[in-house]
Amino acid sequence: MKKIITPVVTPFKEDESPDYEAAKQIIDFLIEGGVDGILVLGSTGEFTNLSLEERAEYLEFYAKYTAGRTELYAGTGGMAKKDIIVLTNLAAQLGYRASLIIGPYYYGIQQEQLFVYYDEIAKAVESDILIYNFPARTGHSVDSDTVARLAGVNRNIIGMKDSVLQPNHTGQISGVMRGKEFLLYSGFDNQFLFNITLNGAGCIGGLSNIIPEIWSTLIRSENNKQYEDVFFLASLIERLMPVYSCETNASLLLKKLMVCRGLDIRASAVFPYNQCKDADFEYCRRLLGEVQREFNNWK
Repeated sequence: MKKIITPVVTPFKEDESPDYEAAKQIIDFLIEGGVDGILVLGSTGEFTNLSLEERAEYLEFYAKYTAGRTELYAGTGGMAKKDIIVLTNLAAQLGYRASLIIGPYYYGIQQEQLFVYYDEIAKAVESDILIYNFPARTGHSVDSDTVARLAGVNRNIIGMKDSVLQPNHTGQISGVMRGKEFLLYSGFDNQFLFNITLNGAGCIGGLSNIIPEIWSTLIRSENNKQYEDVFFLASLIERLMPVYSCETNASLLLKKLMVCRGLDIRASAVFPYNQCKDADFEYCRRLLGEVQREFNNWK
């Protein structure tokens, strides 16, 4: 069964601390929209400006408020190994399905160093983890051979989110892991169709923040083998892909568009990414309106 997991945005107060009341609205919106799971504090969740204590408290809040209504995944990556281990073990204790861990960023890195990085973390934590491959943010890509080695010696490395512009990399991962239990998720919404041809697990896609009902209908159509509907719904999602490229921080645009969907949240992002051109927002707002109308007429 394929899934759509939402890498959820984080609403912020003026002091850039998480806004818990606004987060409750977002959680209810996504659950009512039918998503299969929520990834808390991923890249879309702008985790980089939060302290270890803030991240831990936010994970605890999510576990308590969702109360088993949806699967939870935790973004626990960072630059300090000890913090990653603390957060990943906390997520396991709170009942999160798995933790996504991005590779080290800032310094360059080789594949053997990546193997050591993930291998040591996997052996130090109590939960299942997914490798989070996002070359545009880390400056490196985890090779298929490295993934196969890691999964071969760590039973708790159960999958991967592959956020790559060229999906042939996802195909390479699928090839080396064929015949093994491994959850391979695409990181960009418009790669879902390619993902399912690889017998992948689905998508961890940011656009589900604004159109959870379209994404959940797409997943249901795929799982029911209603392929005409699958292609139509995937085409609607494709039309919204410019949201990612209009601004350097898509999270800000996503939050502004969620306000258009009726959520009473403060549409702000972390410093210094809190700017959005009016023309870009209006363009994306029109796109969203067109897609929503077409979906409503179709259903």
